[in-house]
Amino acid sequence: MISDLAHSAPLTDRFLAVRRQTEDLAAPLATEDYVVQSMPDVSPTKWHLAHVTWFFETFVLVPQAVGYEVVDPDYQFLFNSYYLGAGERHCRDQRGYLSRPTVEQVYTYRQRVDEAMAAFLDSLAGRHDSEAQEIHRVVEIGLHHEQQHQELLLTDIKHVLSVNPLRPAYDTSPRPATPAGSVEALRWLPYEAGLREIGHRPEDGFSFDNEGPRHRYFLEPFELADRLVTQGEFLEFLTDGGYRRGDLWLSEGWAQVQEAGWKAPFYWQERDGEWQVFTLHGLRPLEPSLPLAHISYFEADAYARWAGARLPSEFEWEAAAATLPRSGNFVESRALHPLPAADDGIAGPRQMFGDVWEWTASQYSPYPGYRPLDGTLGEYNGKFMSNKFVLRGGSCVTPGNHIRATYRNFFPADTCWQFSGLRLAR
Repeated sequence: MISDLAHSAPLTDRFLAVRRQTEDLAAPLATEDYVVQSMPDVSPTKWHLAHVTWFFETFVLVPQAVGYEVVDPDYQFLFNSYYLGAGERHCRDQRGYLSRPTVEQVYTYRQRVDEAMAAFLDSLAGRHDSEAQEIHRVVEIGLHHEQQHQELLLTDIKHVLSVNPLRPAYDTSPRPATPAGSVEALRWLPYEAGLREIGHRPEDGFSFDNEGPRHRYFLEPFELADRLVTQGEFLEFLTDGGYRRGDLWLSEGWAQVQEAGWKAPFYWQERDGEWQVFTLHGLRPLEPSLPLAHISYFEADAYARWAGARLPSEFEWEAAAATLPRSGNFVESRALHPLPAADDGIAGPRQMFGDVWEWTASQYSPYPGYRPLDGTLGEYNGKFMSNKFVLRGGSCVTPGNHIRATYRNFFPADTCWQFSGLRLAR
């Protein structure tokens, strides 16, 4: 079970550990890799490194550290993402135009901000007044924000490398061995009807504002699959004409299939009659026992309908996950790819955490009584509650101490460059 980041070490040590982890994840890359933006949803690695640094400079050092001067005033414009309250910002789909500042200058920026942050956080040691508590709160948000960008860094660089005709690997070290044998037949786990408590409890440590307030939700009886859908199972859907049968798709999804010419999941390609899948370890033969990844909500919904089932609601998912340990295939395993379901001795569904983000049938909307954070940080989650679906559970590139049962990820229905998969319900 992963310990909560908020209770694992003194704040300065935690800050520096998260910052080092980001740079460790970027270490396998060549300088040329840092600057590519392969589509509008992808940010260059250099931008990720600078943006998370901008966050601490903008929301901690500038307003709180007496005498601090920004490293470069232009960075306030270049590396703001979507915070209107923080001023003007560079166009998202033009981040790949930024050949300057250089990668070296961005690392210098990180170093200077890290030194200033470490000194500032050390100066707060022993203080428990309301001002110090508020600073700690903002730093905690910043640390989890950086962990989100650690995941995005890997997700984005995978897309960057995939469009290169050489199909280079991010990680050239030997890939962890995949357990041999076929996956066990899917089992259905029953859950009784009843009133459930949904959402994060303040006493459980850090959460984002969209995970609360905790509230009651009545669930009808349902069943949940004991594991994720595999690549082999989805291949059966594909072979059965799944991408050619409009009756299986939502109207908007079928329009997307027609317009974009979808014929298989993202990163799948057929060569000489054999399917291959692009991974962070390079191009690999399709392995039927591995969990399916990189599918859109539309594909997940169509497969569920083909299989005679449906997607779970986010409330059903959370009710099933609430008492399970936060263990799974996270970025720390270095697999960097989903792994087959293992018999881990847990009395309940497997693979609820890690491997792939699981699409749910729930629209991303506010819980009863929800209020975004005050000020500019209130733009973090609430303003995106439109035309998106909720995903749960984390993935193989999520930091293990970043995820929890109440965590709500969200993306538009056609998104598929993320490590997103599905679990069936009925």
